[in-house]
Amino acid sequence: MKLNNFSKLLLSALVVMCIAPSCVKEGPMGLTGATGANGKDGTNGTDANQTCKVCHTSTKVDLISTQFQFSKHEYGEAAFEESGNTGCTPCHAQEAFKYVVANNVPATFTLNPATGKYVNNYATVSSAAYGEIGCSTCHSALHTTYGTADLAFTTVAPVPMTMWGGAKVIDLKADGGKSNLCVKCHQPRPFTNALTGNVLDYVALATTTGVVFDGDPAGKTNIIKPSYRTHTHYGAIGAVYAGMGGVEFPGTLPYTNSAHTQAASCMDCHMGAMVGRSGGHTFSAAGKFDGCNVAGCHTTAITSASTTLWVNPRAEIKKLLGDLAAKLTIGGVDILNRNGDSASNLWYGITANNYDGYLNVYDPITNPTAQTYNASSFKYVGTPPATWSAEQKAYNATLPTLTLSNAQMGAIINFQLCLRDYSLGIHNFAYTKALLTNSIAKL
Repeated sequence: MKLNNFSKLLLSALVVMCIAPSCVKEGPMGLTGATGANGKDGTNGTDANQTCKVCHTSTKVDLISTQFQFSKHEYGEAAFEESGNTGCTPCHAQEAFKYVVANNVPATFTLNPATGKYVNNYATVSSAAYGEIGCSTCHSALHTTYGTADLAFTTVAPVPMTMWGGAKVIDLKADGGKSNLCVKCHQPRPFTNALTGNVLDYVALATTTGVVFDGDPAGKTNIIKPSYRTHTHYGAIGAVYAGMGGVEFPGTLPYTNSAHTQAASCMDCHMGAMVGRSGGHTFSAAGKFDGCNVAGCHTTAITSASTTLWVNPRAEIKKLLGDLAAKLTIGGVDILNRNGDSASNLWYGITANNYDGYLNVYDPITNPTAQTYNASSFKYVGTPPATWSAEQKAYNATLPTLTLSNAQMGAIINFQLCLRDYSLGIHNFAYTKALLTNSIAKL
């Protein structure tokens, strides 16, 4: 009993000890102590508004975007037409171009053991085969540092030529190699051997006799099956400007280059101050001579009336193109296609007969104006498509058969390169003249 009373007494004391302090009022607050040291500041955020205004002004990006509206890079339709095509989009679509650069995709051909045929390695992946050409095509670092590094070019590295399966490399060193960015796309596409799939042996075309197509669609030795669209594609400029890639027949003229190749860059003439709808980010040089007339270039000012460095060289190359085309005939029929339609022929006016660089092979689907501008054409190689009408098939059967020798094929390639360079020798007069002169002599 005494133990129980003691326990109760102890418990009561404990309760009083816990409750009693809560009944005591808190005293007044003491004086404020000294302020402690400031903590470390956090990382500053990017001041987007001020940074954007460094570039996005009426005299910078806004002006450039207006100029770009007049560039074929912007208003051209190839980016949409070729979307999804992994072989074409590396030059026609933004994301595909950036992919082949970032992954250093080679321009080589590799043998596929399963098929026994070679495959062109220069392609993107399907997930990147899209994108309209825009600012970040050439400046892929845009909006990454918000500084001058954003304007760096996507690439200025030397360019292995796809036409040659990477065996030849273009490296235009003027202006820090910036022209290599242009040449990465503005280069000719490869011709491939119909038997192996490998790139055509252009050296053999220049140095050996033989036949690339004997006229028999089922021929077992034909390495080319010619069609209307047997051509170098459209990027001949890079090859001619660099003085590299043509079929170099031995001849009276050596294969040398004009001073432009080493001393000038694409930007010197195709950008700069606007003149009409040329210059700046239009990338057009039509009517612009300010790039020719800067200090360190031509000592005498050049205009469209200058005979020595403009009128006469262009007239000479135009005549050589005509002379070579006249040699490329069989039985009086042009091997090269004529197209007098200034809207569809990008090279209208470059030659007297308005050749477009395609072959004069009948195909009413891809070349519907053939009969309008060509007195006759060559027969379609192989079985005509089912989409042709009976009348078209009957007409095709009446046409002569095309055959092509090594020399003729090489000369066709050189004609296409020099025609589609578009400058009539101004980019590289010495190399252009040598290709045409030696081709004419070979035939």
